Amino acid sequence: MGITQRARGVLRRRDPAETVGTRNAVYGPALPEESTVHLVMDLGLRIGEVQMASGAGASDVTATIIGVVSAYGLPHCEVDVIYTSITVSCYRGTEEVPITSLRVVRNRSIDYTRLSDVEDLVRKITAGGISASDAYAELDRITSAPHPFPRWVATLSWAGMAASLSVLLGGNDHPWLALVAAVATALVDRIGRMLNKRALPFFFQQAVGGVIATSIALACSELRLLSTPTLAVAASIIVLLSGMTVVGSMQDAITGYNVTAAGRIAELALMSAGLIAGVVLALYTGVELFGGLDGGADLRDVGAAQIGSNTDLWIPIQMLAGASTSACFALASYAPPRPLIIAGLGGAVAAGVAGVLTSDQLAGVNPVLAGAIATTVVGFAGGIVTRHLGIPTLVIAVSGVAPLLPGLATYRGLYQIAVAGDPAGMSTLMIAAATGLALGAGVVLGEYLAQPVRTRLGRLERRLSGPRLSGPLRPTRRRLE
Repeated sequence: MGITQRARGVLRRRDPAETVGTRNAVYGPALPEESTVHLVMDLGLRIGEVQMASGAGASDVTATIIGVVSAYGLPHCEVDVIYTSITVSCYRGTEEVPITSLRVVRNRSIDYTRLSDVEDLVRKITAGGISASDAYAELDRITSAPHPFPRWVATLSWAGMAASLSVLLGGNDHPWLALVAAVATALVDRIGRMLNKRALPFFFQQAVGGVIATSIALACSELRLLSTPTLAVAASIIVLLSGMTVVGSMQDAITGYNVTAAGRIAELALMSAGLIAGVVLALYTGVELFGGLDGGADLRDVGAAQIGSNTDLWIPIQMLAGASTSACFALASYAPPRPLIIAGLGGAVAAGVAGVLTSDQLAGVNPVLAGAIATTVVGFAGGIVTRHLGIPTLVIAVSGVAPLLPGLATYRGLYQIAVAGDPAGMSTLMIAAATGLALGAGVVLGEYLAQPVRTRLGRLERRLSGPRLSGPLRPTRRRLE
């Protein structure tokens, strides 16, 4: 045996025996010090909380958090988003315990100015233009800042939205209708704010809002101020429905976040049930007290929530009312000036396209399909424009849906069931639910189609990142499942 072979045998005998743990050890990436890791993870969680509170989808929150933590040297993090909490876990290899943080999403107050500021901050972070400590301080300033407008501005905006909806629903021929709808909605908003300060559950707040809006409309009908109280109630119903996460629910369902989608849909159903309870209670009480409504037979024959006219000015008026509706909703949600203007344009496009498609003289398309097509156009155009201007697409998407929400169909279904005793009301309510789902799906589809157009200066990409309504489009090279 040669000297070389003897030396190899000695070295081999001196090697420590491998254990099962050391043989399969996988070492994680080089990470910053542990305090920095906790700071970065908490920064990502708080940014995701702002997005969730504003109605962003789980896919948007996941992509944004991964982009933020990756920008600060945490490349292997797993994010789990459900409707009420966000969990982030940092992988450090098989030899180290992962670092996991969780944040519960309790606040659902929508402030689009805050969302816009947070998205600007995210763009700075992913571009490497701000340190982690400075980003955390900036985020703390954004989240602790008061609303940009006084609360009475939001109340007037909700009232203006109701007045615009009364025109959009076909009530522009009655001078009192817009005023009654605006006053009822303003009263609902102020009382709802008082109840919210006393921590009354939102189910009962919706029920109180339904009672107030319906009672005022029925009282005006009894006093001969209104010949069609239906439209005033429908306008108030749409205002109460507008703050719900229809778009976010459909986005989560389509992108595969089924748990979050189920949570959003459950909340949507519960809030709708509260509204239904309030409207039905007011209708039933009104019939019992007044012994019937003037023009009650006509209430059962009211058409779908659309405008129909033979005049040439009708579609432009509808577009103007749709623009006013969306702009008022965005203003009530504290949107900055530039998103406010784009939201108004989105509402005009949605109302105009829906009006053209549902007009018997033009296309005569089914209202559910027309709503889906109209919101697809809004999602497509909004996805292109908003990314170019640095505006959250979510603001335009939610605001653009507002003029087409099925408030009138919802009221008709409730009246048929509670007052007329007509079983067909269930079919009408199902049509209203189908319309709402179609609107959300249309926005998400339009945003999905807009991605290959707007990215990389218009060049088509082979792989799409999925429909995104908030956060940077491609915050990281990591594939997002």
